[in-house]
Amino acid sequence: MAKKPAKTDEADAGAEGGDGEAAGGKKKLFIMIGAGALVLVALGGAGAFFMGAFSSKPKPADAAGHAEAAKTVMYVDLPDMTVNLSAVDGRPAFLKVKVALEVSNKETVDRITPVLPRVLDAFQVYLRELRASDLDGSAGLYRVKEELQRRINTAIAPAHVDAVLFKEILVQ
Repeated sequence: MAKKPAKTDEADAGAEGGDGEAAGGKKKLFIMIGAGALVLVALGGAGAFFMGAFSSKPKPADAAGHAEAAKTVMYVDLPDMTVNLSAVDGRPAFLKVKVALEVSNKETVDRITPVLPRVLDAFQVYLRELRASDLDGSAGLYRVKEELQRRINTAIAPAHVDAVLFKEILVQ
């Protein structure tokens, strides 16, 4: 039988060098991952600091929320209105709407009640000039709400309505 050749010192050094390089590569990888994680944590902390997360001052949104909670809100329901819309193609179109007004104090409610016929007239005149296409989508309804709010605030000046709320809208 033949003897197995004995390992030489060069073979031993090569084998150890291969393991040493692999261990060194893993070590570098862990250092790179750790440095990356450290940079991300530092950037997140800096971003939170600059956005005011560590500030002891109350945030403006919190202050507004507390003031709004203390403010009383009242609603004034207007009678249901049914108006015919302007027709482009000659087909009649109708709009049935239920509206509520949001006000912040009792004095405004007292100002609306005596001038309610004037308010309803302003609403009717405006709504009759609308086309069915003016009421398409949320943007169209938002424009109608803003215009109705502007008209009622003109009618009850110097008092003002905070918002016009649609309870029901039906276009036929």
